[in-house]
Amino acid sequence: MPCWAAAVAAAQPALAPEVAAAIDRVSANALRAHVSFLASDLLEGRATPSRGAEIAAEYIAAQFRRAGLEPAAGESYFQDGRITPPRRSPNAPAPEPVAVRNVIGALPGSDPELAATCVIVSAHYDHLGERQGEEGDTIYNGANDDASGVSAVIEIAQALASLRSAPKRSILFIAFAGEERGRLGSRFYVEHPVCPLGKTAAGINLEQLGRTDDVTGPVTGAAYVTGFDYSDVGPLLQQAGEQAGVRLLKHEPNSDKFFTGSDNLSLALAGVPAHTISVGFIFPDYHRPGDHWDKLDYANMARVVRGIALGVYELANRTEPVLWNDANPLAERYRKARAAAQGAP
Repeated sequence: MPCWAAAVAAAQPALAPEVAAAIDRVSANALRAHVSFLASDLLEGRATPSRGAEIAAEYIAAQFRRAGLEPAAGESYFQDGRITPPRRSPNAPAPEPVAVRNVIGALPGSDPELAATCVIVSAHYDHLGERQGEEGDTIYNGANDDASGVSAVIEIAQALASLRSAPKRSILFIAFAGEERGRLGSRFYVEHPVCPLGKTAAGINLEQLGRTDDVTGPVTGAAYVTGFDYSDVGPLLQQAGEQAGVRLLKHEPNSDKFFTGSDNLSLALAGVPAHTISVGFIFPDYHRPGDHWDKLDYANMARVVRGIALGVYELANRTEPVLWNDANPLAERYRKARAAAQGAP
């Protein structure tokens, strides 16, 4: 049994050896390699659109090919389109529709019926680009925000694709474009879903997984789920994390506050029980040029990503539907959207 699993074996139900071995494929070195490239100066901050973002998209697609994922946008990994950014103010003129390119790979499910449903694992690969007219470092490298999340998506894909038998539901691995400009890529995806939204069981979005120096205090061996008690997803992730030796928790009050702050919101507004996982919410170099790859704690990040990977596996292998929490009034609008997406009266 892998070392991380052995540490909790006495207190937790044993994992199937094949699943434990697959999850253990997630390594600190692999995560470091992905982040250091995606957040390098060569990619010039990955603005939407930009040459750097195009390079990032090609890199992610190459990693999906390496994992053996199927192209999910027709015969391509690239979902291309144009979408209008939100207005800067109510009286501002309508903005330059923007070209977006999402990168999507699929791991088909193994169950004859449930394979037509899916779980989404996502992160945004864009950042703020390069700011002219500033002194010193002008490239907003976006290592933690969100090369860390994209790297986790890649490594979870590599891990779960190595299983001899895939989970029952299909899994879509998506790198969204344009989150920093108003969730452009995830909004476009919702308008043009690869898997019908009514058959999308859940969404797990990954943001800021590498920095442990949150402004509220250091965070190690743990990560936070936004909207933790809005649906079944939070408790299920918590249980999976315990098996992997990591705590997946609700942060008071940030778990609720930041539910609307990332690409999970686009899916949630369409009814999909979708949440974001982050190690911290605000770190010292947030949206600054100093967000460099060498400031991330990759050993801690690998530990957290293993816990998330197991949670994704459990969600995709679950036969019961994932439900919004009827007892939580904050989830009501999303529950209603779910009913509409599934054709309920």
